Amino acid sequence: MSEPQGTGPDMGQEPRPAMDESLEKRRLAQETKNERQVWYFLAYFLFGIHFVAFVMIYAVRHAH
Repeated sequence: MSEPQGTGPDMGQEPRPAMDESLEKRRLAQETKNERQVWYFLAYFLFGIHFVAFVMIYAVRHAH
């Protein structure tokens, strides 16, 4: 008995790589965005730490 059209072994395989490629591109884009956000967070954190340190140094040096 022959298989119905559209259900052969090759018919279901074509959209799969395109879908996997699309998912991979979206995953890489999200990963890049997340990595950028981590670097921004780190930069703001380090800036804040140094700012607080300089204010504390100023306060100690100018205390009477």
